[in-house]
Amino acid sequence: MKLFLILGAIHAMLAVMLGAFGAHALEAKLNARNMLNVYQTGVQYHMYHALALLVVGVLLGKFPASTLLTGAGWSFFIGILLFSGSLYALSTTGMKFFGPITPLGGVAFIVGWILLIIAVVKA
Repeated sequence: MKLFLILGAIHAMLAVMLGAFGAHALEAKLNARNMLNVYQTGVQYHMYHALALLVVGVLLGKFPASTLLTGAGWSFFIGILLFSGSLYALSTTGMKFFGPITPLGGVAFIVGWILLIIAVVKA
């Protein structure tokens, strides 16, 4: 329970920090390469799924033995790393290598939501 609350809070904080960093320090650099929208998408999904981690942490307080909730939490965490992380890397480096990683993170997000739905239905 505490792990996902901590991970959620850390990633919510990081999403805010990265969003501010992008808006202020990277705006000229990313606009020049038309990558600011890519970066902002990474920040948005980062925050959404940081909040999802917090929800999972709270739910694990009520249902501590739920492997479905634990799986959802790890899926959201992996999704943040792969989806948002690859968009941050793509937008700041321009290296196309990171593009194919993004959909893997999207799949992890989807799996996390499916596991969360199943866990709630079974609760």
